[in-house]
Formats: sequence, C-alpha cells, structure tokens
Amino acid sequence: MDGNEIAARFIRSTCWNKLPKAVQHKVKMCLVDIVAATVGGVLTPVSDITATYAAGAWKGDEATILLHDRRASAAGAAFANAYTANALDCDDGAKYTRGHVGVQVFPTALAVAEKMGVGGSAMLAAMVVGYEIAHRIGRCWHRHHQVYQADGSWGSVACAATAANLMGLDEDTIKQALGIAEYFAPNLPMERDLINPAMVKHGHGWGAMTGIVAAELAERGFTGIPSLLGFEEYQDWVATLGDEYIMVDGVDFKRYCSCGWTHMPIAAVKKLRREHSWDVDDIAAIRVEGHHWTAVLQTSHPTTTEEAQFSVKWSLAAFLIDGEVGPDQILETRFDDPNINALVDKIELIESEELNDLYRPSFEEGEGGSSASRVVIRLKDGTTLDSGLVSDACRISARGDETRLEQKFRRLTRYVLEEDRIDPLLEMLWHFDELQDVGEFVALLRRR
Repeated sequence: MDGNEIAARFIRSTCWNKLPKAVQHKVKMCLVDIVAATVGGVLTPVSDITATYAAGAWKGDEATILLHDRRASAAGAAFANAYTANALDCDDGAKYTRGHVGVQVFPTALAVAEKMGVGGSAMLAAMVVGYEIAHRIGRCWHRHHQVYQADGSWGSVACAATAANLMGLDEDTIKQALGIAEYFAPNLPMERDLINPAMVKHGHGWGAMTGIVAAELAERGFTGIPSLLGFEEYQDWVATLGDEYIMVDGVDFKRYCSCGWTHMPIAAVKKLRREHSWDVDDIAAIRVEGHHWTAVLQTSHPTTTEEAQFSVKWSLAAFLIDGEVGPDQILETRFDDPNINALVDKIELIESEELNDLYRPSFEEGEGGSSASRVVIRLKDGTTLDSGLVSDACRISARGDETRLEQKFRRLTRYVLEEDRIDPLLEMLWHFDELQDVGEFVALLRRR
C-alpha cells in the first residue's frame, strides 16, 4: 500500500467517535483559537475586500461568509473566511509545515459542513483529517520544492482531504482529489512577501478554495496526478497516519498578532525586563540578532497592517511601548504614533550565522534546532543589557493551557462582539461535537 492509498483510507475512515480523547480535545483547542483569529480578523481591510469579492464572484447560498452577512458557494465562503482568519496573523502554527494549518482547514470544513447540513462532530473530525494530512504533505512539499512556498500550496491538498472526508468520497475518488489539489496548488514565493508584505500573504484563501474545488471535481469524475504522498522517499512520513496524531503536540498557538519570527525578539525583551530595571525612555539603541527568516522582516514604518505584522522593528517597538502586540498595535490607525515610530528608528536588525546554524534543522527538517534571537539594549547612560540567546517563549503551549487560550479568545473577540455573545460562543466551541447542525454556530457569528 503506497502513501496515497494510506492517506485515502485514513481520510475515508476517520470519524469523531474513533478518535483518541487527546486528539478530540486538541482539535477543540484549535477551533477556539482559529475562531478567535477569525472574529478579530474582521477588523482588517483584507476581510472586507475578500468578503465582497467572494460574494460576487462565487455567487451562491451554500455557505456563510462569517460576520459579513453574505453568502456564497462553499469554495467562495472558504476563500473569504480563510483570508479573514489569517488577517491578524495570530492563528496557529504547525510542525513540518513552516506555516499555518487551522486557517485553511477550519474555513474549508465549515463551508462544506454548512453546505451539507452536518453537525459539529463531523466537522471536527474533518479538521483532524486536515491537520494530519497537512503535517505530512507540508513536510513532503518543502523537501520536494527548492523555493520556499507558502501555506496555500501544500494547504490545497490538506483542504481537499478535509472536504473529501465530509463529502464521504470513496478511496479512489479521494486519491484523485488529492492529486487535483496538488496539481492546481498555487505557487506562492513566500520570501518575496516577507520582504514586501502584502495582502497575498500565505495564500490561505487559495488553499481552501482549491481544496474544495478539487474534491468537487473529483466527485464528478475529474482525474488528477498521484500526489507527493505516494512518493517512495516519503513513505515513512505517511505510514503513521491513523496511528500517530502529530497535531496533539505539533500544533501551538500564537500569543501576538505578528509573524512568529517576531516573537523571539519580544521574548528576549521580556527576559531583560525581568532581569533588569530600566524604562523605555532610557533606551539609546537596540540591536536585534536573528536567523535569516527573522532578519528579512525589515519593514521600519508600516503603512498597512500586513507590513506591521511582518516587521520585527514595529512589533518590538509596539511591545516596548504598550506591552502588547494585538489589533491596537498592528492596525492602520496606530501607524502615526510618534513614540513607536521614534523607537523603531533606534532598532537595528542583524542576521546571525550562529542563529542560522541553530535554526536550520528546525526549518529544513521540522525537528531539531531552535528558533532564537538575541537582543542587546544600550541605555543612554552607557549601560548595556544583553538577553543572550532566547528561544520563542511567547506561544501558548500545545497542551494544558486552556486558560491562556480562553484569555486570547476574549482579548480578540471583544473588538468585534458584544460582551454577552462571547461566553456563549466560547462555551459552544468547547462542546462543538454536540451540535446537531453547524448552522447553530454560524448563527452566533452574524452582524447585529
């Protein structure tokens, strides 16, 4: 049995009641996190643009574009919701993928589940399928392609798997869906967007849309190529499907609304605050050392929220001033702040070969190594504060951190939802498997 057959059997057979309890709990954590990111993401221009476009270009009544009171085809709604979910860049990260999974599989699962009128347990099971396929196809994808492609590329295959599970496709049809999704997957040159941040970002909307279209085409008899999951050199990575659930420990949750590679400098500054007594007004200069992927985030004075999210200097300066990097710090209304801008001009960002060597195993293979930064602050009196190497300590841990996850949920949703809607929504998410129809969830996310 090759990898495509293993994957197809896993996709076809996965159902909620057969999943281990740890997996069931973890996917609910993922749901809480991605819904928070989606609700907060409505604040951004990209959410309005994609919602309006999708409702017009993919006309239909199959699924809801959340918090925009618009309807579209399942593919259209998933496209728009995926862009909204990643709009603040505060959604989950995942092992082997170099990127975000939930922001693609959640909109896909929701759109198809709503179209089919199924309940919460079926949708959650499909999300598990998406996460587990994502970890495998993401790993294969980055080994197979020389240019670093962003999430919507491999995400197309994960989303096809998510849709195929909900649609009840047979194994032969699932294999076609995976191959169609891979063949039509977008080419997303990630580093070019890191250097020149724009709304294209990780291409999540295209991953969700492509995955649904691939499954729908396969259902009608359209054929595709064998996917990378079947390549002999990747069989060991695929063989554990159904036995090893990478998502349990392989998915974590971001603390701040900025690229994950900005989190290490923030962690280093937090360390210096714990160890020394100093004020922001005392700062003369800041040197930030990071690996290549931190150092490319060079934007100084952002003019868009995407530029702010992909800026080490802006996110670090905002954190130093406010003690937070959330919507208040990365939306356009803040970009004229004289205190943040003055501090940005004091920050120097340097690529370190030592930190490149440290991070390389993690980036290239998905395990081993460490993503770290070093921050050196020079005060006006000549004092130098050196953080030493600090790894990313600003993420919510993979397990057992429900309290911090709920705090993040309330922190993000309060910008959009009335207070009396937040707790009922959160309660529903923790008991999502009990929903008879996902339409009950959608009804809580309508504009008032």
